[in-house]
Amino acid sequence: MEGYLLFFALVLGVNLLPAFGPPTWSVIALYAFNSDLDLTLLVGLGALGAASGRLILAHATRALGTRFLPERTKINLEVARQALAQRGSNTLLGLGLFALSPVPSAQLFEAAGLARLRLLPFTAAFFAGRVISYTVYGLTAKTIESTSMGEVLREEISSPLAIAVQLAMLGALVLLARLDWGKRLGG
Repeated sequence: MEGYLLFFALVLGVNLLPAFGPPTWSVIALYAFNSDLDLTLLVGLGALGAASGRLILAHATRALGTRFLPERTKINLEVARQALAQRGSNTLLGLGLFALSPVPSAQLFEAAGLARLRLLPFTAAFFAGRVISYTVYGLTAKTIESTSMGEVLREEISSPLAIAVQLAMLGALVLLARLDWGKRLGG
């Protein structure tokens, strides 16, 4: 039981990071390689820890981030939120694609928090998608146990491409908040 609690705490902590945290799949793979813990429980706890961490991150971004934003940026984000709320089916499709993709999710949750989107549906879609993707990653890890996990983690965190993607996502978050959504959406 202690191993599962430690795993959950690690995944939760990684998903509270606003950027540059290792991907949860790599933590699952590390545990799949180096422990006797049940993969099904690792996947379930990993998805729960990831979704919980991202939900807390979105709420923290909402609470802290909007307090310091200029009024113009707050108005832009409100227009974006209203536009997304009116386009429910497109939003649902986008959530589904996002939930299954390997794209870093921290900045997407930060943007959702800043835009004051409904976070529970967003998080539920993320959770469902992560159960699927983590199952694939976990099963793959079990089949390639001879690979050095430390090497994979180091590459995933410190490669120029990984750093560039994180910086690009942070830049996109800033641009999202600064866009005049009223003008762009014809409102």
